[in-house]
This record gives sequence, C-alpha cells and structure tokens, in this order.
Amino acid sequence: MRSKFDDQLALLNRELITMGALCENAIALSAKALLEGNVSMAKGVPDLSAQIDQKERDIEGLCLKLLLQQQPVAGDLRVISSALKMVTDMERIGDQSADIAEIVTMANISTAADTLNIHDMALSTIKMVTESIDAFVQKDMSIARSVIAHDDVVDRGFDQVKRTLIEQLGKPETDGEAALDLLMIAKYFERIGDHAVNIAQWVLFSMTGSREGGTV
Repeated sequence: MRSKFDDQLALLNRELITMGALCENAIALSAKALLEGNVSMAKGVPDLSAQIDQKERDIEGLCLKLLLQQQPVAGDLRVISSALKMVTDMERIGDQSADIAEIVTMANISTAADTLNIHDMALSTIKMVTESIDAFVQKDMSIARSVIAHDDVVDRGFDQVKRTLIEQLGKPETDGEAALDLLMIAKYFERIGDHAVNIAQWVLFSMTGSREGGTV
C-alpha cells in the first residue's frame, strides 16, 4: 500500500514540475512578446494558460485521490495540502501572464518597455517561479528561503518602473495610455513574484508545518 502511495507522490512531483514549466514558458513568452512588440507571439500565451488550468485540475484530482484512497500520515498530509495551495498560485501566474500578453496585443508599447527595467523584473519572476518549484521537488528549504528573499528585488524593480512612469507622465510628449499599460504590466510581474513567494512558503510548510513570513 505504501509503495503505491509513494508512486503517486512521485507522480504528483512530476505533475508539479510540468505545471511549473508551463508557468515559466508563459511568463517568458509574454515578456519576449512585450519587448519585441510581437503580437503573434503574445497570442500564444492564452493557450499556455489553458494548459496550466488543465494541469491544475489534474493535480487537484490526484491530490484528492491520495487523500481519499490512501492513508496519509501527518507529513504526507502537509505535502498534499501544500500542493493544493501551490497549484492555485501557479494557475494565477498563468492568468497574469495571459493578461500581460493581452495588453501587448492591444498596444504598441515595446519601445517604451525597452527603456524600463521590466525585462529585469520578468527575469527575476521567472527565476522565482522556477526555484520555488525546485525547492518543492528537492525538499530544499534554503532554495525556498532564497525565493522569499528575492521578492525584494522584484518589488524594488516595480518601484523603479513606477517612479520612471510618473516622471514620464509629466512630459507632454508622453503617451499616457501606453504608460498606464506598462504600469499594469509591471504590476502583473510584481504579483507573479508574490505568487512565487506563496509557493515557497508552502514548500516550507510541507517540510516543517510552518510558513515563514506568512500565515497558514
């Protein structure tokens, strides 16, 4: 019985890795579409978001099967409940990547985006999402804590983008609508970083029973 349970836990890990990779691809594609002004590329993000949604449903079903058909001990319960929380954050990451792509398809903002550090924010959020999943699979608390700490980098990036856009809005030649679009995009990246932090905190909970820097 335990052997079958362990096999299903291994499957859960693989499914989370796949979902995490889809999230990374969605973020990277939306960021590349933004910086290149590539509308066709941006239109590919919703399909990734839909795949993420499906993967969320698959993992939820697997977690429920583990809870109902097996007899998990306390540590197993923490892992399963953490996975259920994590996929919610990953699904939102997919949604917000699609939101970024939608803005790209509706506005010509690639030149303006290139003058900001939004690209750096995108790289930081991809790093955070990747490492938060790695922390879960590797059961590595140091990686999880590194993700949580790295959120300060993304927050500082957002503050810098916001200050720059506020300065630009004071100039008559500035396209106000494009500036607001860029601010919204930067906010989406900042929120993706927050979701990566949530994932890392659930990793810590799965291992210790406590979420550092958060509440259960």
